[in-house]
Amino acid sequence: MSKLNRLMMLLLFSFLLVGCGGNDEFTIEFWTPLTGDDGANMDQIVKEYNETEPEYKVNHVITSDMYTKMYTVLNSGRGIPDLSIIHADRVPNFVDQNLLEPMTEIMAIEPELKEENYLTEAWTSGNVDGTQYTIPLDIHGSAMYYNKELLAKYNVEHFLDDNVVTFEEILSLQGQLDEGDYVVNDALLSWVIFAQIQNLGGDIQDENGNPAVNTPEMKQAIEAIKEIKDAGLMTPYGEDGYLMFQSGNVLFSTDGTWSSIGHAQVESLDFGVTNVYAFEPEIFHNRASSHLFAMLTSDERTDEKEEGIARFLEYLRANSMEWAEAGQIVASIDVIEDSNYDSYLQSFFTSTEEQTDSLYIYTYRHYPYIAEALDTYSADMVHGELDIDQGLEEMQRFVEDKVSEGALDLENVINEEEENDN
Repeated sequence: MSKLNRLMMLLLFSFLLVGCGGNDEFTIEFWTPLTGDDGANMDQIVKEYNETEPEYKVNHVITSDMYTKMYTVLNSGRGIPDLSIIHADRVPNFVDQNLLEPMTEIMAIEPELKEENYLTEAWTSGNVDGTQYTIPLDIHGSAMYYNKELLAKYNVEHFLDDNVVTFEEILSLQGQLDEGDYVVNDALLSWVIFAQIQNLGGDIQDENGNPAVNTPEMKQAIEAIKEIKDAGLMTPYGEDGYLMFQSGNVLFSTDGTWSSIGHAQVESLDFGVTNVYAFEPEIFHNRASSHLFAMLTSDERTDEKEEGIARFLEYLRANSMEWAEAGQIVASIDVIEDSNYDSYLQSFFTSTEEQTDSLYIYTYRHYPYIAEALDTYSADMVHGELDIDQGLEEMQRFVEDKVSEGALDLENVINEEEENDN
C-alpha cells in the first residue's frame, strides 16, 4: 500500500471514529481493551451510569489491538477517545512520549478521586514523578486455585494452613499421585516467574535502569519450577493445564483472578483460591497489573467534557461492584469494604494487609519487553526444550534489541505499520 493510500485509510479510520461519537459534544468516547467476558460487565456499568441521565453520556467501545489503534489516532490527531483504559505497564512509556494528560483537573472536579480512596498499589502505578496520570479501576493478577477434592484425596489440606504452598510441599508429592493427576499446571507461567523474582529479592532492571533478565534470581526461579516439571508433577508441555484443572486432574492452577468466573461454571469442580506458590511461607507475591482510566493527549477535549469524565469516574468509584462480577480486585476502597464484596473469591487478596501487600505491579518502563521475552522462552526452558543458560542469554538479547529499536515509541510503531503495508 502506498503512503498516499495509507494516508487515505487513516483519514477514513479517523472519520469512522468521529462518526461513532468521538467528537459528539455530549458523548464521552470511551475505549477499552476488554475483549473478554469482562467487556459485558463494563457495558453494564456504562448502561447503568447512562440511566442516571448525566449531561455527558458514555459510549463504551471495545477495541481489539487497542494500543496500535491508539498510536494511529494519536499520529493523525483525529478520532482520539476522550477516555481510555490502559494497563499499568504502559504508563511510563506513554508519559515519556507526552501521550497522556495528567488527571489533576479531573481530581479537582471530584475531590474523592484521591489516593486514600483506592488500593495504594493500583493508585501509585499511575503516578510518574509525583504527577497522577490515571485513576485506577482494579488490580488483576495471578492467583492459584486449588481442587478441594484432590487435596483431601492426597491428604494435603495442611498445605493451605498458612495460605502459601511452597516448592518443598509440592515436591513432597513426587511419586504419590495416581497416573493422570498432577500437582500444578503451567498456566500463566511467566507471571509465576515474575512472582518468584520478587520472592527472591530480585529485580528486572539494574542499578542504571537497564533491563536485567539474565540474573541469578531469574535463573533460580526457572530452575526451581523446572524441578517440579522434572519430578513429573507439572502438566505435560503442550497440554491445556487450565482445562485439566477444570477436569479434576490438577491440584493447583496458576491462572488469573478473573478465572474464578470460568471455574465456577464447572459444576463438578469444588475449588478455592490461594497465593501462587513460593519458596517460603513468610515471603510471597502475586504478580499483578491494573486497568487504569487515562486520557490520551488531545486538543479537542473540552473543559466541559472533562467535567463529564470526572462525574463518570466518581460514579465508578462508588458503584463498581459489577466489576467484581468480572473476577477483578476492585481498586475502590468503598467497594472492597462493602460486605457484599466478601462473597467474591478474589476478596481473598484484600482480606488482610499482608495479602494486599502481596500484589506486585511492575511499572518498569521496559517491562512489556521482558514480559514478551518470558512468554516466548520460559515454557521451553521449564519443560527442557531449551537450555536455561542459553535461554537467559537469548532473552536478554531479545529485550536489549527491543529497547534499542524503541518498539513502544509512537514514531516507530507508525513506521512499522508503513513497512508492513508496503
